[in-house]
Amino acid sequence: MKNALQLRLSQHLTLTPQLQQSIRLLQLSTLDLNQELERFLQENPLLEREDDGDPGLEPLPAGLQGGEQPGTAVAEPEAEARNDDRPTDQAAEHGDGFEFDGLPDSSWSSDEGSFGARDTDEDSEYSQQVASSPTLREHLLGQLSLTPLPERDKVIIELLIEALDEDGYLAQDLSEIATILPEEAMVEIEELEIALKHLQHFDPLGVGARTLGECLGLQLQAMPPAVPCRTEALIVVRDHLDALAARDFTRLRRTLRCDEDRLRGVQELIGKLNPRPGAPFATVDTRYVIPDVVVKKVKGMWVSSLNPDAMPKLRINRMYAEILRRNRDASHGQLASQLQEAKWLIKNVQQRFETIQRVSQAIVDRQRQFFEHGEVAMRPLVLREIAEVLDLHESTVSRVTTQKFMLTPRGIFELKYFFGSHVSTESGGSCSATAIRALIRQLVGSEDTRKPLSDSQIADILGQQGIVVARRTIAKYRESLQILPVNLRKTI
Repeated sequence: MKNALQLRLSQHLTLTPQLQQSIRLLQLSTLDLNQELERFLQENPLLEREDDGDPGLEPLPAGLQGGEQPGTAVAEPEAEARNDDRPTDQAAEHGDGFEFDGLPDSSWSSDEGSFGARDTDEDSEYSQQVASSPTLREHLLGQLSLTPLPERDKVIIELLIEALDEDGYLAQDLSEIATILPEEAMVEIEELEIALKHLQHFDPLGVGARTLGECLGLQLQAMPPAVPCRTEALIVVRDHLDALAARDFTRLRRTLRCDEDRLRGVQELIGKLNPRPGAPFATVDTRYVIPDVVVKKVKGMWVSSLNPDAMPKLRINRMYAEILRRNRDASHGQLASQLQEAKWLIKNVQQRFETIQRVSQAIVDRQRQFFEHGEVAMRPLVLREIAEVLDLHESTVSRVTTQKFMLTPRGIFELKYFFGSHVSTESGGSCSATAIRALIRQLVGSEDTRKPLSDSQIADILGQQGIVVARRTIAKYRESLQILPVNLRKTI
């Protein structure tokens, strides 16, 4: 075999930094996007957030507004699998000049319009102050300070308060606590038991309990003796709580020697008690969801529009832009590069929201029955169907629908919520798994609690409606809905 030179033409995909940034921004949630933009704002002096009335900021070109329908000529990140020659074109556009997608420099200094611009309320400048609620420890220590007890007893009670968990239970045994204390304190078990009795009389009722039965018993003991079914309820929570949890009503009636009406009263009284007395004092980390799109019915049609609150407002700094226009020498090469990067970022952010809006509208078009009638009307939908309609890659649709939320008259849903598998029907059609879950929830919600429906019975009822589902599938869907098994749903 002799050596030879061959010339071959081939196409291959080249991901430019700009395309990589576009793909990364598309898959970020709104919170992650804002964090990413903050990083760019700190690193690039030419990129600024819009501030109404600030002459030092240069607005974006007239772009996407909250209710606009985006155009079809959108540079999509699915170029990673299509349009192999496109990254080369983008790299050519990202040159040393100041032209950007056919827009002259003057368009970046226009005062008309901005991407994501919206009117701001003057009251929004003042942050709302949320009143801080006391913790369980602070609540108990406040009561302890008002209790007329010797100082030594107060110190021991304070030690027990420190040993409580977030639900108000004393997880450690008293003997174990006694071994932890220094020997010179000379604290006996009897003193710890007395201190615990004092603590168990504090508010909230049930605090300081070591078991669930003791917690419920403390709350029952605090009730007046004249409360109906109080005596029987105390017997149940102390010795037969497991039988109540298993809904073994026959055993409970035999133990309490009562009829069904009396046992029903005992069950209702125990159900009103609080098994977690310390939970109301726990610190809850509330995380709010800002929807990316809003769906409304306009003239009989369901239309999705971008949420202005989720859209960042970015501009190019006018002062630096003017310096670069007047001085195009090599000494300002760093600023020129940062200007181009800022333009690319703004363009990619705009493209991100355009893609989200297009995908959202396509989902709304195919799930109109859901918005009209609810979950039972949800139709089967896969990512490939939306990708083919919008001429996008399936991976792009997956990125768009992950951690992106839609505000509808029926609530806030992640875009992925509208996609789901299907189950074949006897008529040859298909039914969405979401619709089947909704039917299961309806059947369980309307069942006779004395004779609840088993998974086999639910499967038979759905089969009568033409939806053939196996019993194991019903059990899986029921567990995903956090619906108890038939034996635990039974009541007297």
